Amino acid sequence: MPRITSDFDGQTVITTFEVTPGSAHDVLDLLTEAWAQVISRQPGCLGGAIHLNDAQTRIATYSQWRDRRDYQAMLRDPEMRRRNREIHAMCKSFEPVMYEIQSVHP
Repeated sequence: MPRITSDFDGQTVITTFEVTPGSAHDVLDLLTEAWAQVISRQPGCLGGAIHLNDAQTRIATYSQWRDRRDYQAMLRDPEMRRRNREIHAMCKSFEPVMYEIQSVHP
C-alpha cells in the first residue's frame, strides 16, 4: 500500500488517462487486471491506487516504486507492454510522469 511521507526516497509515478464516459469502466477494468496480474508482482512495486473523476473523463493512477529502474523495468515487461497498448487504444491520451515528494501536509 502506498504511503505518502516526506522521507520517501523511492520513485512516485502519477499517470493520467483521458477517456470517455463510455470507455471509463472498460479502462478501469483493464487497469485493475494489470495491477492484480502484472504490476503488483514486479520487483520494487510498493503499491498504488486508481482514481476516477466524477465526469468519468479522467483516470489517474498513483504508484510508488523502490527505484526508478524498477518502474522502467515493469514498462519493458512483454506482458505489460501488450496491456499498455490495449489500454492506450481505449484512451484519448495516456501520460505517465515521475515525481519526487517535496512535502506532505496532514
